[in-house]
Amino acid sequence: MPLTVLTEKLWFPPVEKAAADGLLAIGGDLSTERLLLAYRSGIFPWYNDDEPPLWWCPDPRCVLFPDELYISKSMQQLFKRKAFTVTINKAFADVIHLCAQTRKLKEGTWITTEIEQAYTHLHQLGKAVSTEVWQNNELVGGLYGVRLGNIFFGESMFSKVPNASKYAFISFVQQLQKEGVVLIDCQIYTPHLESLGARMIPREEFMKIVKANI
Repeated sequence: MPLTVLTEKLWFPPVEKAAADGLLAIGGDLSTERLLLAYRSGIFPWYNDDEPPLWWCPDPRCVLFPDELYISKSMQQLFKRKAFTVTINKAFADVIHLCAQTRKLKEGTWITTEIEQAYTHLHQLGKAVSTEVWQNNELVGGLYGVRLGNIFFGESMFSKVPNASKYAFISFVQQLQKEGVVLIDCQIYTPHLESLGARMIPREEFMKIVKANI
């Protein structure tokens, strides 16, 4: 199936037209309007610095239902002794920048300067959110993503000390559940996310949940 090339027109093809690896379209831009349309449609951007925007909607989809969050005994101990201080939306720009820098050191990053600017603007509009984990007043972990209705679309997380990103994730999921969020979109499977309770569901099921809760 030929890949859809986006132009200035604000639209996306049906997600059922995505390739086997989940790639749906190429091109377009990272305008606020396009990003919000993408998330409402179950689509997210993911591409390297030397590529045009690539838009994805994989099948199956990695998600976490908040009531399936798994907290290991070792993490329970960290929470019991309040190993970190957690905040929300206190340092969004720092979180996304550290996500980019941490990934660049490990395997290269898809969080380009363009991505940072686009999501920082979404944050200013109240659509992108972050949670931060602090130790001795130093930002040592965190994550960011997009919140629309009762769905949270996770984008990236970082950790400068052991367990900081897990601490951020667990804390934030618990807070989101209190606020009525019914699904955390984890996008792509990783063993790290699976260890926290994430699992794969069919794209069709994912889309039904998204449409019913945004």
